[in-house]
Amino acid sequence: MVRVLDVVDKLNARVICGDCDLNQEIHYGFASDLMSDVLTIDTENLLLITGLNNLQTIRTSEMSDISFILFVRDKKVSAEMKDLACENGIVLIECGYSMFKTCSVLGELGLEPVY
Repeated sequence: MVRVLDVVDKLNARVICGDCDLNQEIHYGFASDLMSDVLTIDTENLLLITGLNNLQTIRTSEMSDISFILFVRDKKVSAEMKDLACENGIVLIECGYSMFKTCSVLGELGLEPVY
């Protein structure tokens, strides 16, 4: 189990939406830029790690009951993405690391893979 605050601190990341409770627990991580792959995941307490920064990422997360999204490679969240995520209670985080580096750090932190 990893807290949102742990992720933010370890990755020098920024919370864009959903910073009201940084003690929320995240158990699993899944990294993908393919939203079709994300739709196949049925896991609670999941952090989606992606570089795909568009509204489809937020909509896919909503459909998949994903509450945490971490954007890598210094991708920036648009105002529309932030609004949609906030409406749906999705925490958005941005970090400057590559997807590979991010996954390595989160694995060391104790985040479990989906498979």
